Amino acid sequence: MSEKKLNLDLVLEELGQFGRYQIKNYLLILVPILFSAIYSSQYIFAAASINYRCRVPQCEATPPRFETNGWGPWALPDSGGRCERYVSTGDTCSADAFNNSQTERCNSWVYEHNNTIVATFDLACVEWKRTLVGTIHSAGIFIALPLTAYISDTFGRRVAFILTAVAPAAVGVIRSFSTNYIMYVSLELIEAIVGSGVYTSGFILALEMVGINRRVLGGNMISCAFAIGQAFVSLIAWGIPEWRTLTRVLYAPSFIFILYCFIIEESVRWLLSKGKIKEAARIIFKAAEINKKKLSPETIKLLTDENVQLEGSVPTNDDKKESLAMQVLRSRVLMSRLFICSFWWITVTFIYYGLSINSVSLGGNSYVNFLLTALVEIPGYCLSVLTLDRFGRKASIMTAFFVCGLSLLGLPFIPEHVQWAQTCLNLLGKMAISMVFSSIYIYTSELYPTSVRHTMVALCSMGGRIGQLIAPQTPLLMEYMPSLPYLLFGLMAAIAGFLMLLTPETLHIQLPDTIKQAEGIAIAPRSKKTTDIIVD
Repeated sequence: MSEKKLNLDLVLEELGQFGRYQIKNYLLILVPILFSAIYSSQYIFAAASINYRCRVPQCEATPPRFETNGWGPWALPDSGGRCERYVSTGDTCSADAFNNSQTERCNSWVYEHNNTIVATFDLACVEWKRTLVGTIHSAGIFIALPLTAYISDTFGRRVAFILTAVAPAAVGVIRSFSTNYIMYVSLELIEAIVGSGVYTSGFILALEMVGINRRVLGGNMISCAFAIGQAFVSLIAWGIPEWRTLTRVLYAPSFIFILYCFIIEESVRWLLSKGKIKEAARIIFKAAEINKKKLSPETIKLLTDENVQLEGSVPTNDDKKESLAMQVLRSRVLMSRLFICSFWWITVTFIYYGLSINSVSLGGNSYVNFLLTALVEIPGYCLSVLTLDRFGRKASIMTAFFVCGLSLLGLPFIPEHVQWAQTCLNLLGKMAISMVFSSIYIYTSELYPTSVRHTMVALCSMGGRIGQLIAPQTPLLMEYMPSLPYLLFGLMAAIAGFLMLLTPETLHIQLPDTIKQAEGIAIAPRSKKTTDIIVD
């Protein structure tokens, strides 16, 4: 007897690929993702570099002020004295009381202000401790991604999404009361572990209920929300610069996402892949009602049949012989894609976060600089919407990689006095890599089957966190060679662009549900038409 299977992509066509139900879901999902952008970049301001100088006891006012009021030239080298000061020969604050031919290491400092953890935890002259905060946060993401993927693929997208949306609130608020540096970075790590999976879980939860022709639009709506979240954090930090108050204001609102337990539905594709037909049918009928669509009698019959299976979800005799993990490991196609995708992600995160972090070190207002580098992402996402469905995934992403690489490789050759040109190339590179960032989520998710989609996307993204781990350290490289970070950014972007030649085009391809279907993308003909809803 032939076995009937359900083709969800055709059901989504009947429902409307991006109807009222999907829009409502997207709006709900976008809010936690906006907050995830805030949490991923708040440390840039909380652990920002500030001006400081050596404390000179015999010259200090009461209370000490950062300005030296004239005595700096004879007490501090180059009138700055960040880590060393002239050796004093007396107890008075006069020029003849200091030996300007001999310096000594400072043991206490005066800070320009107390807005960041540099002053709070006395991190003067230990720059690595400040930049380590960003690396610690990235390390937490490295742990969070596979953990969230396991929860998502095992217990559901909805469970993973709500947990990762709510958990950062508690940890973030507690971190605002940190009494020392070790406590602060430890909680930074924990917060990243429990909360960084909200983007990937939300992305997949949203995308799996969207039709083929609306994936790009849906994916870029999420990316735009992330960019807006980054812009918000710069504006909020500008208005509330003191890091403890800033942290509480940023994190406390996430407690409201507990309400999502009552208003967010599970992914229908995940439910069907787990054989939960009744729950999936309930959501589909609800979506049809909200979208004011009428399902065909054939679809209704399939959805009310408890024995129906998601097309491709029933394992073959060969599938039963070995675990899903072993099938992936034995698939040369999927493993080669995993390595290539991982390099893309390393490149994207290294450049994306590197440019964002270094923006606050540029001349001018650091809040405005970060705001511009965040907002310039939105044109990149719009370009993604315009090009991915018109020119294909590969051509669009490859071009963006090359534009990014050329702009950043050219930046070091611009004279320092032509700051407008440097700024334009920097923003062009950020716009191009932002286009890649949003596109690579869509493209990567289309290369893997439903049963392991979140796991494989998470593995690629987890590999990419290597780039995010290194990015916070790039300001240290600039002390040795100012152009070195940009040369590295440009070179990696060019290599990543050429690697696009080794993967298949996925334009108008249905999301694969099995490993065999995913492997077959390379040889499957592209067509805007989908297959029949019933497969014998």
